[in-house]
Amino acid sequence: MRRRRPARYTLWLARTGAAPRTFSLPVWLPAVLVVFLAAWSAFNLYLWNRTAEMRSLQLRLASLSTQARQLTLKLEAEKTRNEALSQEAQAVMKSLESLEAEINRLRERAGMPKIRLTPARSAPKEPKGGAALPPEAGSLFLLARGQLAEVAGDLGELESRLDATLRREEAMPRGYPLRGYFRVASYFGNRRNPFGGRGYEFHDGLDFPAPYGTPVHATAPGVVIQAGWNGPFGQSITLDHGYGYRTLYGHLSRLGARVGERLEAGEVLGWVGSTGRSTGSHLHYTVFRYGIAVDPMPYLDALAAR
Repeated sequence: MRRRRPARYTLWLARTGAAPRTFSLPVWLPAVLVVFLAAWSAFNLYLWNRTAEMRSLQLRLASLSTQARQLTLKLEAEKTRNEALSQEAQAVMKSLESLEAEINRLRERAGMPKIRLTPARSAPKEPKGGAALPPEAGSLFLLARGQLAEVAGDLGELESRLDATLRREEAMPRGYPLRGYFRVASYFGNRRNPFGGRGYEFHDGLDFPAPYGTPVHATAPGVVIQAGWNGPFGQSITLDHGYGYRTLYGHLSRLGARVGERLEAGEVLGWVGSTGRSTGSHLHYTVFRYGIAVDPMPYLDALAAR
């Protein structure tokens, strides 16, 4: 029996001017080539998809990295801003502490109770502890704004009360009625009769020896309510300063003001003499408080004697 030969493909390649060439290929080889090409194409397609996916992931990562950097910059800027706000809030609270001290000084001067604008400190001997966390700028600003609103409402009352206090203080006699003559020859209170008589008498002021004609100055602003001869005080002037204060300047040689005239503190109202019940050239000075003669010494400014 004749043996069957396996099927093959024969390829003829012809070129002009040359003898043709033949190639014999097994039948299965084209199928293998087709399968290989299909597998190769599928593999390349897979690689392309993976490359595209990796490229997409790289772009996404780059975008996320950019966003992370931007967020980091924003966080740093916010941190810097918060630190600046915290420092500003701390400065505001320190200013409030200074304002609190000044306002309370004025309120005390005006006879008003003290107020508190900043949180009270705990007693130094009380136990304390905890983490030293930075204060929240927002809460400090809210506290400062609330306290400033309270101060604004309080300043109106403080201003009126302080104005009355300043007027009262201005009305109080202050300083010496003579310039350069501070020696006191006779003090307030009981003294021996300066005219040689027996016994004691009450002296309701201070006597300042000074040369005849020395100018006499008002010790506080006031209105002249008496000017002229005044019994034992001779030629004298009495000023009403308000708020219960009056001053009398006696034994003047000459008057420098009339009744109803307003004088300012330091203004000349007359000149030293020895009129009335006097043993020599001097000024008699009396301070009245609500119509009662009081010791003028506490009203003398010690700095004036320097």
